[in-house]
Amino acid sequence: MSAMFHVAEVCRRSRWLPGALVALAVAACSPPAAAPVPTTSAPAPTTAPAAAAKPTTAAAAATFDGTLVFGAPISLTGSTAKEGALQRDGYDLWRDTYNKAGGINVGGKHYKIETKYYDDASSAQQSATLADKLINEDKVNFLLGPYGTAPTLQVSTVVEKNKMPMIEGNGAAESIFSQGYKYTFGVLSPAQNYLRGVVDLVLTLDPKPATTAILTADDPFSVEVADAVKTYAEQKGLQVVYYQKYPNASTDLRAPLTETKAKNPDLFLNSGHLQESLAIVQQAKELGFNPKGFAFSVGPGTPDFQTTLQTDSNYVLGGVQWTPALKYHGDDLFQTPEAYNNLYKQTFNYEPAYQSADATAVGVAFVKAIEAAGSTEPAKVRDAIAKLDFMSFYGQIKFDERGINVNKPMAVEQWQNGRRVTVWPSDVAEVKAQWPMPAWSAR
Repeated sequence: MSAMFHVAEVCRRSRWLPGALVALAVAACSPPAAAPVPTTSAPAPTTAPAAAAKPTTAAAAATFDGTLVFGAPISLTGSTAKEGALQRDGYDLWRDTYNKAGGINVGGKHYKIETKYYDDASSAQQSATLADKLINEDKVNFLLGPYGTAPTLQVSTVVEKNKMPMIEGNGAAESIFSQGYKYTFGVLSPAQNYLRGVVDLVLTLDPKPATTAILTADDPFSVEVADAVKTYAEQKGLQVVYYQKYPNASTDLRAPLTETKAKNPDLFLNSGHLQESLAIVQQAKELGFNPKGFAFSVGPGTPDFQTTLQTDSNYVLGGVQWTPALKYHGDDLFQTPEAYNNLYKQTFNYEPAYQSADATAVGVAFVKAIEAAGSTEPAKVRDAIAKLDFMSFYGQIKFDERGINVNKPMAVEQWQNGRRVTVWPSDVAEVKAQWPMPAWSAR
């Protein structure tokens, strides 16, 4: 047998190799990539992190018997465009990795995965309109979730009406799942957990904080996070000295920050989005606001947080859904957080944020459900999703009767010396948290 034939045969059979080997080996055994194949109707966003290269679709490792199209409205422009680009890259990595390994096996037939995206411009109403278009005009087979709670909430009504299964990974508010709907499932930990780990972490540090201030955007996700952490902090003995809402997507937050500074909290907590977290750090420095620590629900987990703030990102904490330091050993092609992280960096030339891992986990869950159903019929796939119970590179995926993945914990990261590192929980922490944060004037 020639060496060339041997490599080709390994690639062809890669679907039956252990998951981590596939995830790391498929790129090496695939033929040179052809020019990128467009998979989205939306223009390429100019906000993609680090000018990341789009993955190419290499020749499939098996002959496909058909195609399954997964559609998604994604925020490629507007206030959450950065997060939306991370989500898209996570979907793309799932698609290309599984296609290289033979696609989705449905009763012995192999189906190629295709994705179709539309830009919802960070608008919840537009997201719902585009979801309806994907289902009723484009006739996609299944729907991948949009970015954010408000769009996901709107789209959940559309998928319920059309009896179209949707798995999502970037809408965390439990309000999405309180409507009694049966066709929406979320792989991510719910919103109430986003900042709980931060409270647990800081209460182990010296000097132990006694007070906290909470500033939150007024969208459903952010308020749910803020209300939950306020209650949890008080239960743990922290005094909440300030709690204030601001209009979602605000970028001039000097007024509430000035009020917060006057309260002199030990810990500052924000529940919002990337652009707000950037504005808060920049304006806190400008105002000389010096708590012992800053922590955010969204922002520090993304590459843009550090590339925008540079050294001012140091010491900042963030609650995250996933990190490469976690110790899961999954039954999927990526298998471990470390293997996923390595393949992602190889593909896009930047480290994955948890939003990307969320999106990839959505695709993995769909594959598991479709293969378990042995069918592409929406009702049968929906029932299979509801019965999922497996470990993935992303963590445990098992839904309660509402469609929430209640079993998956969260972690805490911190920027230290220009690197994003896991500092909580303690059994997976890469390093100790740096605390307290030095005053701006002392850096």
